[in-house]
Amino acid sequence: MNIRPSLFALAALAAGFAATASAAVETYVADPAHSSVNFNIRHFFTKVPGRFTKFTAAITVDRDHLEKSNAEATIHVASVSTTEEKRDAHLQQAEFFDAAQFPTMTFKSKAWQQTGADRFDVTGALTIKGVTKDVVLKVKSLGFGPGMMGAMLSGWEGSVTIQRADFGVSAFAGVVGADVEITINLEAKLTK
Repeated sequence: MNIRPSLFALAALAAGFAATASAAVETYVADPAHSSVNFNIRHFFTKVPGRFTKFTAAITVDRDHLEKSNAEATIHVASVSTTEEKRDAHLQQAEFFDAAQFPTMTFKSKAWQQTGADRFDVTGALTIKGVTKDVVLKVKSLGFGPGMMGAMLSGWEGSVTIQRADFGVSAFAGVVGADVEITINLEAKLTK
């Protein structure tokens, strides 16, 4: 009996399984023209909305096992927009985001826990103003499918409420609310 060809066949079979497994992993990158990073925060009694207009985000998924996904995002602080130029400039000062010293905020997921059909609690490290803390995003997968010109797309929604003082953004307590409600909408395009 010739063992060498059998070992070769076994190795080839194992390599085939590995290739099949790795082929299931896909990376989607957010399309900023069809995505948004928004927030709401109280000013005295009413909520004031805002958004960040410049950001990048990538989600790596195995569609058969979304709980094994990974997500990363970078938000450019200077892109903050509340439709009020003076307020936007103030938000970039040291008492708020200190954009000169900390030009970006980042999020990196650590664990995805399925909580329902297409819904997940995504725990990750959020860094704002040089302070990193774990937060839990409530995430919903909106689906996968073809978009314009044959591009493969995925859709995602996420939300989380954070305490701004936890990240060193504590100016004007009592005037500006303590809680910041964040909502994320992503249309992401398959890259590989």
